[in-house]
Amino acid sequence: MSGSRSPSARRTVDALVAECGQTYAEEAGIRLRDTPQPLYQLLVLSLLLSARIRASVAVAAARALYGHGMRTPRRMVDATWQQRVDALGEGHYRRYDERTATQLGEGAQLVLDTWRGDLRRLRAEADGDRDRLMEGLRRVPGIGPAGADIFVREVQSLWPETCPWVGAKGLQGAERLGLPTSPGGLARAARGHDGATFAAALVRAALDKDIVARVAERARTR
Repeated sequence: MSGSRSPSARRTVDALVAECGQTYAEEAGIRLRDTPQPLYQLLVLSLLLSARIRASVAVAAARALYGHGMRTPRRMVDATWQQRVDALGEGHYRRYDERTATQLGEGAQLVLDTWRGDLRRLRAEADGDRDRLMEGLRRVPGIGPAGADIFVREVQSLWPETCPWVGAKGLQGAERLGLPTSPGGLARAARGHDGATFAAALVRAALDKDIVARVAERARTR
């Protein structure tokens, strides 16, 4: 990244984080820590966000599931399929509710059987290799490439071996904002900002052109 562009890119990043610097885990009410329950909640959120549905609906559905006690793989498995469907419906996650309710049950069982309910065991298996981690995540029913991308993007502040990661959607946001799209260029522009927060803000910019306009205005007036 050339010296003449750096100040502009930095102002844009600062404006972006000021405008919409919140992870999706935070929005869903997850107090993300390196412990089994919040990591599982993030896995559920990643599954919901990966569907072709508005992010706000996915977040609302996650909150509804957690509100009904489905915060651990054991509680998810013990809930009936209908209880999962009903909770998704409360969050207006209706287009994919029946299929997703099945995937949530099957995925929770796999997490219990494979990692004894603790995704830190998956992290240990990956042994610092982000690609292996994402491959492991994709073993979970309902978690495809997009879901694995989301999980890694949101967990990177806890698991630094995954940094930096903005994912495909984050790169779209960077392009919309006129930011560098190379990993090195983005990392330099975002230096000092939390990686997960910055990546989520890029995704929000990719999904909402009004955010792009507001960020541009903020950057001009900083």
